[in-house]
Amino acid sequence: MAQRKKICMIYTGGTIGMVRSEHGYIPDSAAFRRQLDLIGDLSRSDMPEWELVEFSPLLDSSDIAVAQWNQLAGLIAERYNQFDGFVVLHGTDTMAYTASALSFMLKGLNKPVIFTGAQIPLCELRSDGRENIVTAMIMAADGRAREVCVYFNGRLLRGNRSTKQSSDQLAAFASPNAPALAKAGITIEYTEQALRPASVGPLELCRFDQSLPIGLIRVFPGIQFELFESIMTDKLRGVVLETFGAGNVPSSGKSLLHIIEKAYRSGTIITVCSQCMQGTVSLGAYATSQALRQIGAVDGGDMTTEAALTKLYYLFSLGLDKAEIKRLMMCDLRGERSV
Repeated sequence: MAQRKKICMIYTGGTIGMVRSEHGYIPDSAAFRRQLDLIGDLSRSDMPEWELVEFSPLLDSSDIAVAQWNQLAGLIAERYNQFDGFVVLHGTDTMAYTASALSFMLKGLNKPVIFTGAQIPLCELRSDGRENIVTAMIMAADGRAREVCVYFNGRLLRGNRSTKQSSDQLAAFASPNAPALAKAGITIEYTEQALRPASVGPLELCRFDQSLPIGLIRVFPGIQFELFESIMTDKLRGVVLETFGAGNVPSSGKSLLHIIEKAYRSGTIITVCSQCMQGTVSLGAYATSQALRQIGAVDGGDMTTEAALTKLYYLFSLGLDKAEIKRLMMCDLRGERSV
């Protein structure tokens, strides 16, 4: 008889384990453990063995940031040789950010790290959490997707290609510029050509520098760029600029170009992403984006904003110089952008 795989389930908080209170839904460790005990499939002999590790305190995902990314990546690295895979239960609001961050932090990852959660708590009728947990556990034990992933509503997505698309539908996440890694129907079908090859070498953990000043600016019609000049100082290390379409900004926005050029000369890396969920940035394709290219902005390609932000954290945390960071932002490191 084949030995059962062993999975580490890490519960950070989020809707899946919350209960009602007079102040709205709140995390409750004891209630969550009771709900897990009620999921009969988790104790079946054909399921992997598993152990539960919990954050303390449990957190709403809106409170998960760089410190918690470091904590979570550290937990996985410490237990990497003891388990065949990992399932991370996480709130949906910032799940794509955390999954993207861990994809960069865990270089050489050769086991599944699958994020999942729920739109409806386990304590409620029709909770989607039960199926999400069970299938994520099976996929983690399969060992086919050797990377950081997000599993939700029957689809396994690359973590750094995922983005939250709905606050009230069970299909909470999308991967607009990359195919699903697997789809779970009556059977689980993997998309072989989408799976990344096995990594060579040991796992390497990169903890992010929590003090890095990195920002995000979203362009909108009528934006007064002058309001942002005060933050574009030499202390700002990186900025993701969310533009229209393929990288366009208002042609009348001369002040924006002045601010970005000033920031670039101060050493700030400006990465251009699109506000469109699908498609790619192509600096220079239109006259209104040519100026961004000329003053040194980085073409973010089809990266999500979540991937671009966390990739900047990663590259700056490695202590690389500006030229190398610019080069690597335009390279594919973990499947986060198309080549």
